[in-house]
Amino acid sequence: MSNASSNIIDVLARVFVDDLDEALPYYEALTGSTAQRFGFRDVELARVGHFLLLAGNTASYRDRVATVEVADLSPVLQAVDAEGGAVVEGPTGGPNGRRLIAKHPDGAVFEYIEARTE
Repeated sequence: MSNASSNIIDVLARVFVDDLDEALPYYEALTGSTAQRFGFRDVELARVGHFLLLAGNTASYRDRVATVEVADLSPVLQAVDAEGGAVVEGPTGGPNGRRLIAKHPDGAVFEYIEARTE
């Protein structure tokens, strides 16, 4: 898949915090960005620059290495299949677009979010 890198828009470092309200001022100051808050299932989330903060019942999300924003999930699905990875969940809808969880052949687990084109 020679154009794989052109499909990747952003990579977000996942940060698990006890209290989103307490953590946000630091990350906003660090990045110079205003947090975009949203919820997914029983987790509170905030995207701040290149960070994705998660608070609440996060136990089932701690295996993900990072969140990768892509233009299209199709090349991700093709690469996962062709290279011996596995789709763990999805594709399904989410608060920020279609998403899937994939386990790479090396065992690393990533969340992929398809960017909305609104």
